[in-house]
Amino acid sequence: MKKVLMLLSNGFEAVEASVFTDVLGWNKLEGDGTTDLVTVGLHERLKCTWNFIVQPELTLDQVNLDDYDALAIPGGFEEAGFYEDAYDQRFLDVIKHFHNKNKIIATICVGSLPLGKSGILNGRKATTYNHPTSKRQGQLKDFGAIVVNEPIVVTDNIITSYNPSTAFEVAFTLLEMLTSKDNCIHVKELMGFH
Repeated sequence: MKKVLMLLSNGFEAVEASVFTDVLGWNKLEGDGTTDLVTVGLHERLKCTWNFIVQPELTLDQVNLDDYDALAIPGGFEEAGFYEDAYDQRFLDVIKHFHNKNKIIATICVGSLPLGKSGILNGRKATTYNHPTSKRQGQLKDFGAIVVNEPIVVTDNIITSYNPSTAFEVAFTLLEMLTSKDNCIHVKELMGFH
């Protein structure tokens, strides 16, 4: 069984988290059955960007990081407090742990910014939120990343993307990396992606 830790910050976007739960859940029940996802946060209750309240399965202090094969991080909004958790040293230490063990890290939209802050994107190609009115790609560049304005950028075991519209494709990319291309195509077809 491949276990994925989905690390949630206060202020995360629910839609960006839900693609990981759905794609990996569909795989667990209808695909090859080899994926399991666990939701983890720094707090017992989290408030999403649009005030949806969530209770992660575990808090970070209850987790043994070595039990997990991949890390998934949805993005969120600064106005909802996303960076307070996402830039917390404990959050950054999780990212460094997965990176140091050469495990897969998948992010959506600004979920790549804590990766940048942790230092693991220094000199690596990556992307983040790309709207012309946003400063997020500049912030990622300031963290030392080589910013590529493409929907999804995969560098080694790190998946980054540039806005919420890429969310499903990030989750499918993660599924393919954890299982196989054929299995991923099978799950996509079952979910109505042709």
